Amino acid sequence: MPTENQVRPELHDELMERWNATLPHQEKMGESLIRRYAEPHRRYHDVEHLHYVLQMVDELSDGQADLYLVRLAAWFHDAIYDIPFRELTNEDASARLAIRELSRAGFEQEDLTQVARLVRLTATHVPGSRDREGELLCDADLAILAAPPEVYARYVAAVREEYAAVPEAAFLTGRLEVLEPLADGELFRTPRGRAMTAAAQANLVEECDSLETRLDALMAGSGHDHRTIDRLDAP
Repeated sequence: MPTENQVRPELHDELMERWNATLPHQEKMGESLIRRYAEPHRRYHDVEHLHYVLQMVDELSDGQADLYLVRLAAWFHDAIYDIPFRELTNEDASARLAIRELSRAGFEQEDLTQVARLVRLTATHVPGSRDREGELLCDADLAILAAPPEVYARYVAAVREEYAAVPEAAFLTGRLEVLEPLADGELFRTPRGRAMTAAAQANLVEECDSLETRLDALMAGSGHDHRTIDRLDAP
């Protein structure tokens, strides 16, 4: 595994406290997951993102979902984050990692299947009807879209840093392909999440307008490669 970025001690301690409260006596697994989120190529999908999603799972919960399994899925949802992803998508690879690690900890097949399913849902953020766990995890993962404008701007910049090797026009095209369905669709499904809809749509509309303007300017020039990359992970 690549050398990891330095994790703030207080953040590390809080994450391990959360991990131990969820899955006691599995400290090595928790430490391993933190190291994965601290990989040096990550700029947004890092330990801060993990911490934020775990916080939002708690904040958005209304008691209708199985918090235990949602929290486990949150820990694993971006555990593997390759840019570009390899044979498997990052979500599928992360789901398989969850199955492998949790099976060693003695989890039953039903719970393994549910955690893996939830992790894979973060590829599309479109849970089925009455999928309380899926709704909660997806809303928590997308909550950054409703952040205050200055926080949202830092998130956008961090995502671009993760894809620094991708040419500008290709990145802009790929980013639009990710964001436009979100801007036009149903973003949040939990009762508490729906209250974030207006703020998220405002951020998304502003970013999409900016992306289109920048892409048009690039395509109007000569010699720019405006082909999209295979896929940008959402969001």
